[in-house]
Amino acid sequence: MISPGTAPSDTTPELAPPTNASAPAAVAARAVAPGRVGGPPRWWDWVLAADPGLGQLQAGWRTLVAMVTSLAVGYGMARALDIPAMIGMMVGGMMGLMSAFAVAENTWQRLSRAILWMPFPFAAILWLAAELHDDRGLEISLMVVALALTFFLARFGQLPLLTGMMLFNGLMVGMMANISPDMTGKAFAAALVSAVAVLLTRLLLCYPMPREDLLRTQRAFVVEARRVADAAVEALDPDADQERAARRMARALHHLNVTTVTIDGRLAQPEVAADPDMAELLHRHLFDAELALRGIGRAVQDLTRLDVPPHLREAMAVGLVIARDTPLGSAQGLRPAAERIRRQADAVLDHPGAGAGQTETVELAYRVAHLLDSLAGSLSHWLALGWNTPDSPAQVPFQPTVALERNQPAGSAAATQRVLAARTEKSWRRAIPFVRAPLHAGIAAAIVCPITDAIDPQRFYWGLVGVMITLFGTNTTHERLRKLGHRMAGTVVGAVLGIALLRLLGHGHVYGTLAIIVAGLTLGAWGMQRAYALWVVGLVVALVQLYGLTTPYGGMDHLLGERLLDNGLGILVATACAALIFPLSSRRITREAERGYVSAVDTLVSQLALRWEDPEAPVRLRGAARAVDSSLFQVVSLARPLVRMPGLRGGDADNRTALLTTATGHARALAAAADIDIDLAPRSAERFAVITSTLSRSLRALDRSLTTGEPEEGWQRVSPLIRELKADMDKAPPGPRASRVRTTLRELAALDETLAGYAERCGLTVHDISAEDTTGSPMERRTQALVAQWALPPVPRDKDTPGDAARTATATAAPRTDTAPVTGTASAVAKSSAVARCGVTVTGAVGCAAHPEGCAGWVTVIDARGKRVAAGPVRSGRYRVDGLRPGSHTLIVSAASHAPHAEFLYVPESREAGQVGHDIRL
Repeated sequence: MISPGTAPSDTTPELAPPTNASAPAAVAARAVAPGRVGGPPRWWDWVLAADPGLGQLQAGWRTLVAMVTSLAVGYGMARALDIPAMIGMMVGGMMGLMSAFAVAENTWQRLSRAILWMPFPFAAILWLAAELHDDRGLEISLMVVALALTFFLARFGQLPLLTGMMLFNGLMVGMMANISPDMTGKAFAAALVSAVAVLLTRLLLCYPMPREDLLRTQRAFVVEARRVADAAVEALDPDADQERAARRMARALHHLNVTTVTIDGRLAQPEVAADPDMAELLHRHLFDAELALRGIGRAVQDLTRLDVPPHLREAMAVGLVIARDTPLGSAQGLRPAAERIRRQADAVLDHPGAGAGQTETVELAYRVAHLLDSLAGSLSHWLALGWNTPDSPAQVPFQPTVALERNQPAGSAAATQRVLAARTEKSWRRAIPFVRAPLHAGIAAAIVCPITDAIDPQRFYWGLVGVMITLFGTNTTHERLRKLGHRMAGTVVGAVLGIALLRLLGHGHVYGTLAIIVAGLTLGAWGMQRAYALWVVGLVVALVQLYGLTTPYGGMDHLLGERLLDNGLGILVATACAALIFPLSSRRITREAERGYVSAVDTLVSQLALRWEDPEAPVRLRGAARAVDSSLFQVVSLARPLVRMPGLRGGDADNRTALLTTATGHARALAAAADIDIDLAPRSAERFAVITSTLSRSLRALDRSLTTGEPEEGWQRVSPLIRELKADMDKAPPGPRASRVRTTLRELAALDETLAGYAERCGLTVHDISAEDTTGSPMERRTQALVAQWALPPVPRDKDTPGDAARTATATAAPRTDTAPVTGTASAVAKSSAVARCGVTVTGAVGCAAHPEGCAGWVTVIDARGKRVAAGPVRSGRYRVDGLRPGSHTLIVSAASHAPHAEFLYVPESREAGQVGHDIRL
């Protein structure tokens, strides 16, 4: 298997195994990486993969334990206090329900404080509701105020929010149960005893174990890593369905990324990782492991389109099978497998019939071998983590960069808060962040209550429930309307299932009815984090059983239809109020999320500059790259439309998201490659400082453009300077450090080019960095000297790099007579110039498993300066674009049935024919 703590692809140095491989070290390693994390595959691994950390199952189990306990204790307290059993169970059940859904603390102290506090605000408002029961208008007004107060208290933390929720629930229970004032004391006693009982059972059966949750999440990482390796093995099989293997690998890599980001979020939670140094080391190893697995996936995908010799293919398949199935303690078995791949690759190169096509195959095979070797070394370090930490702590302690919402990477909340704060910095507007949500809730409730009260005075609170669930956990109109769809669909499905179970069970079976109620709430709680509609289904199934105690079969359809109407009305009114009262447009929030992404990239570039300038600086490059990853989750959560309609995809937003996704991959590789101690020569250090400062300046210009909506400055592309610096670095002696420096510069140039394309889509003018901004590169000086030597006017810089200008100047200015022989070099220059003048044609296939006959779509080409240079339709699975000049380009595929897809294409200058083939797999 492939475990947490592996090395990255070609961006990480090979790690030697621990030198102190003694028995105590092995014991310490096992203490850090227990068998349940890295043991052999088990049949229940699919559960961990679907639910990293078992957060959804824990929510369902909490609900089951809390509801059974609270209902049983509520019934017993009703018998002991001589109050109606329904009131006792309703009061006790409310304690269990709220403790299961609103209290998910991961320390026993905070858990106890929250659960034991719930009965006090609940009982206080219950007495007030009983006193005001005869005043209908005041009672409804109090419900509206309580709902608004709940949203006001939500800004002050978990306990104030819980207080507001218990006040609202107390009013609702007091109205539903028609509790008299003299019964409120007994109801308080029932609520308090039920809360104590729920706390005891949760401490006994659901004790918070954050460290165990982290280990389960690590196991989910291991499972997804094995899936990547398994998909790679399948892709190497010449008889396998390559499209199916590619889809499997894409899904596994996506889930791997989500799981790794979730682990980073969990590391910041209390008592998960008490040692900051160990948390930082775990974060680094997991980051490198994800990068390595992505490298394996890309290398194997590239190999599928090449002719791989059988022996080499077999060696790689064996190595990947070992990576998939080897337990943690035997990770060194990957090294012989990697060595075998190298030997087979050497044999291919030594074969007399090896051609140019085999060179690329061998290069990819070497890459896979390097990845497997790096995995083995990094895995050994991860196993010995507990033993080595006191002697070799992390350079800087772990600092959280990922926020979680319901145990998943956060979505739109952070961007919404930033937009709100930016618009409310002066005068009375500083109060808007505190009163905005309460105003939405209060005004919506004031509108809905009279309408729903006219529909059914006994159940008017259904409209209030619609208002509450709409405004909790949503930040944009799209999210609220999406929640409306889930609510409506879940209610319909839950009604059908609930009525079927009610008819099957019949009236009068109290214990059977209670069992279905508890089961419905439990399954709903389990599915809530996966899809809100699943929670609604479970809730409605439970409510149908409860309604069946007092409503005949014939009236059930009308009752559920009325509930659907009231809920839908509350959701629509709340959505309208949020859109009209201190509105925040979805477009502005999306731009703010993109601005957060740009800011995260700027932080990464600044950290990179500091890392190479001062090796002793406390820099966390991988943490900065993970912040970029987290920011991308926020952008994606906001960019998806409410409903995807064929032909109406919102191509600009999709293309921007595709560019940011590509940039994130380069940011990951950049962070891992650049995290080395390096002593640059003074001139190289100066040039690198110019590169990073210029890139940061462009990022800040893009940030200001996203903030104001008006581009004031342009994007200065630094990739030409990076390529010049890389050319100088290529002259250095080869070695692991030199390789990582070259990788850093390559990824930095690719990041610059991708973001330049994104900046142009945001309205910025993209241009190369001017000569006045630098001290003049050697290539530029050679070009100007050549021009001066032939006394010709300067050559316009219309190529991709200064090197292109020099080569064009050479081809233009070199004197030759008509009878002079054309040497090989001159011929190559002439052909290169012809290609540059006439352009290159790129053709290829656009493939997808769902449409074997081909996908209809459109291919757009963006050059290295971020300008659109060509476009063409995809017909019958084939595309053709003409007129591309040599250099780097980005191909963006927009298809009606697929998300936008961006790929890089490099057009060589010395192409013999003016045509390049490039296939794209969606």
